[in-house]
Amino acid sequence: MSKEINEKDILKGSRRALAKAITLIESKREDHRIEAQELLEKLLPKSGNSIRIGITGTPGVGKSTFIESFGLYLISKGHRVAVLAVDPSSPISGGSIMGDKTRMEKLSQDDSAFIRPSPSSGSLGGVATKTRETAILCEAAGYDVILIETVGVGQSEFEVASMVDFFLVLMLPNAGDELQGIKKGILELADSIVINKVDGDSVNLANQTKAHYSGALQIIHPTSFWKPEVQLISSLENRNIDGVWEMIERYRKEALENGELHQKRTKQNRDWMHKLIAELIDIKLKQHPDVKEELPVLLDKVTEGKTTPYLAANNIINLFLK
Repeated sequence: MSKEINEKDILKGSRRALAKAITLIESKREDHRIEAQELLEKLLPKSGNSIRIGITGTPGVGKSTFIESFGLYLISKGHRVAVLAVDPSSPISGGSIMGDKTRMEKLSQDDSAFIRPSPSSGSLGGVATKTRETAILCEAAGYDVILIETVGVGQSEFEVASMVDFFLVLMLPNAGDELQGIKKGILELADSIVINKVDGDSVNLANQTKAHYSGALQIIHPTSFWKPEVQLISSLENRNIDGVWEMIERYRKEALENGELHQKRTKQNRDWMHKLIAELIDIKLKQHPDVKEELPVLLDKVTEGKTTPYLAANNIINLFLK
């Protein structure tokens, strides 16, 4: 498959070549996996020059409307924008349920934008396992702003926060009500809370919400070099979209100057490597002929209470190492 993919076409910004390369990366075939990694290694020196922004928020908060408005604004300022939208997977077919290109019609038609919905395929928290590699490809293709949208449920926020430079949490103007229900962990991850749909009658309520969140963030981030900010926007009316970008640029400037950005990406790559080691060991373990033969036997023994899960697991590891 990769024989058709020329890395020079990706470096020239060919959207067709980029889409083919991502399909190769998402393939579960072992030969495709090897080809994809060879391609990534060639493109790695040309990557890393973007700002990676994670975007999350509860359903109904207007993520797609915000991403479209934000993306079009960035393009108007001369940027090239890639949107990696992680779709929930259908439990039946494993395919994407949501169609991001239909949700962001204007943005998807712009030559300076690239939108790629990826089914999560059951990976932890709904985050596509290949999102990191896809981001590298997009950077090599010349996209200098990478937006990674989460499905906004459970563990996915933590997964996305571990692969981006700036993590943005979208909220509705619901004053203290939503603050009571929001997970503290999400506030700990947030580099900014952006309150969307601040239009019409919701302006006063939004100001109260801003005060609530600002107070909460001061308590949670007492020593960080960056004090997370709360911004009020209206994606529908394009209000303060420029303010959000100005804030992210300030963050990036400060993070570059004090070495925080380099440190963050280095830690992310090290953590990613450790995670991949665990995943690859699991794959090799399940492919091992002796393990494949003995595993069902030991599972039956554990089910029947004839051995402990620990002893069964230990037997499997000893078989694998032998």
